[in-house]
Amino acid sequence: MAAHPVFFDSEVSMNRRTFGKSLLAGAVGTMSLKQSPPIPEGYITDVEGIKVGHFTDPRRPTGCTVILSEAGAVGGVDVRGSAPGTRETDLLNPDNLVERVNAIVLSGGSAFGLDTATGVMRYLEERNVGFNTGSAKVPIVPAAILYDLGLGDAKIRPNAESGYKACQAASTGRIEEGSVGAGAGATIGKAGGGSPMKGGIGTSSIKLSNGIVVGAIVAVNSVGNVIDPKTGKIVAGARSADGKGFVDIIDVYRSGRGVTENAGEATTIGVVATNASGFSKAQMKKIAEMAHDGMARAINPAHTMGDGDALFAISTATSSLRGNVTAIGALAAEAVAEAILRAVMKAKSVPGYPSYDDVRRRNG
Repeated sequence: MAAHPVFFDSEVSMNRRTFGKSLLAGAVGTMSLKQSPPIPEGYITDVEGIKVGHFTDPRRPTGCTVILSEAGAVGGVDVRGSAPGTRETDLLNPDNLVERVNAIVLSGGSAFGLDTATGVMRYLEERNVGFNTGSAKVPIVPAAILYDLGLGDAKIRPNAESGYKACQAASTGRIEEGSVGAGAGATIGKAGGGSPMKGGIGTSSIKLSNGIVVGAIVAVNSVGNVIDPKTGKIVAGARSADGKGFVDIIDVYRSGRGVTENAGEATTIGVVATNASGFSKAQMKKIAEMAHDGMARAINPAHTMGDGDALFAISTATSSLRGNVTAIGALAAEAVAEAILRAVMKAKSVPGYPSYDDVRRRNG
């Protein structure tokens, strides 16, 4: 999607603006807006057995992203936000029957976006992929959505055809990041009285010398700021009134201000994957739980009442090496944090929501 003109504070009409001015004194992050060190390039598709495809709607910033594992992958999920929009997460409960998923969909469009999974099911059914019931093969397609209806015409949202097109675009190898797919309408830093920025979708992978790979893909649409865990500093999020720093949302809350304000709708959603073998659904759920640590390190605050934060975890078992749950979970958290940083660093501006690069250039 082509970048739109950038609108900074003087050009954006925001209801919180007057309130925000009263909060900024003593609550602006002290970090500079110089570029952070690059995150090592890697993709969830470095995990053998994974394909990824995006659909980005040309009419407004929204879209969906599909993570395909047509051969099947053992799956788990952990939902920690309090405003989730999900599909087939009960199926991934370790007590329940089906062990393997064929695809996972991440989508914009709020709950309307769950319709994308129908298109993914159609794509997989045409290829005779799914859980064999005897009478038919039923594709297993969990999904999660984020809220992006505030950008442009809310009647435009991803649907079943969008999910089908994302599957058609799916491939191994390099994945486009930033303002595409499920990250097209993502925004960040929607609390504390500052002006929000553009979020996006990012991916990463960690490759071990023994051939085990742990990857992640995350669509970042958070209430909170994005933090570099290595420095502890804000890299993107709620901007200060002068555009030269960030509002530290936690400092605002600690001061007693902002605690009665509604932070609005958001959600960060993603998938972690590994090629390591030997995992049960219960163990994949544990890996998904541990992966949320990466979200909490890179987003502050995370898992809020306005977020529907959810992470899926899948194992393609294409490596003969059996994985250690604790080690893979810890690496998954690292991959999630790296993917979150890449998501915001690769994002492109839309009207009212400048990108990481635009804010950095504006400030020299």
